[in-house]
Amino acid sequence: MKTIRWGMIGCGSVAEVKSGPALYKTEGSELVAVMRRNGELARDYARRHGVPRWYDRAGDLIADADVNAIYIATPVGTHCECALAAAAAGKPCYVEKPMARNHTECMRMIEAFQGAGLPLFVAYYRRAMPRFVKVARLLESGCLGTLTSIQYRYAEPRHEAIDPADLPWRLRPEHGGGLVMDMGSHTLDLIDHLIGPLEHVAGSAANRASGCPVEDTCAMSFTAAGVPGAAVWNFASQAREDQLTFTGTKGRLCISTFGEEPIELHTADGVEIFDIPYPEHAQQPLIATIVAQLRGEGRCPSPATSAARTSQVLDTVLSDYYGGREDAFWSRAASWPGRRV
Repeated sequence: MKTIRWGMIGCGSVAEVKSGPALYKTEGSELVAVMRRNGELARDYARRHGVPRWYDRAGDLIADADVNAIYIATPVGTHCECALAAAAAGKPCYVEKPMARNHTECMRMIEAFQGAGLPLFVAYYRRAMPRFVKVARLLESGCLGTLTSIQYRYAEPRHEAIDPADLPWRLRPEHGGGLVMDMGSHTLDLIDHLIGPLEHVAGSAANRASGCPVEDTCAMSFTAAGVPGAAVWNFASQAREDQLTFTGTKGRLCISTFGEEPIELHTADGVEIFDIPYPEHAQQPLIATIVAQLRGEGRCPSPATSAARTSQVLDTVLSDYYGGREDAFWSRAASWPGRRV
């Protein structure tokens, strides 16, 4: 069986522990080259992680003859460009989430890889993490009876730390949106995976208290497999909250998207607790499925097609704030109807 030899574009914080080590610790997989625009930082990452080669241009890494798969770990504003270059070079690709700045870019990426006959995967890695695999099994077991509602609430005081003169990339217009898009996409993808694609989507977003151009609050409604659902994100809250609840005729299941709190199953028999910690490298279970698929030994549960659905949901919910999201809306930030600053 062939070894998957990864070239990684971008080696910032997400690649330090969550993903980078998983590329060289997974059986049948090696990390053979890394790239960062700051060559000194690329060289430092390569030295610390035992990677043979480093580059300061994405095109040079993609052209490396020893690289047979590309991992894109850059800010979302560059995902589409890098992915299209990988497809043109005939190399399968694993791209960070959210997949792109909008559904339009997602479809460009999907069409390029389909046209090249190559797989494209997206880093919604919770689909393969043991704690969420357990949630899927509980839901499939019928322990909740007939599922009747899905509710999610997230809150934290992110607004307090924002410096308008030094915004992180997640809050800058050229990357397509704010923390609802960056973090909210994980929960939306989980619901898609656990229950089914989201339909009848509606919602609104606002910037209520943050010194940045993108949204800091959002509320939405939807159905998934016919089950009514609602979700709220508030990144300008005094309180902290992160709970996804599935309620049925025989019980309810409570989980956290980002925390490591135990899974709670509430039924007439009482409360059952499942304490399943995160793996050392959060993305390794998903990366193992990607490597297996590329080696012809399995199937990855997070293809680009499902990731694009999540981007489409986000476009629908955030559309009014940005005055539509089908076009290059990031280039007309001054005209966003929802913008407060």
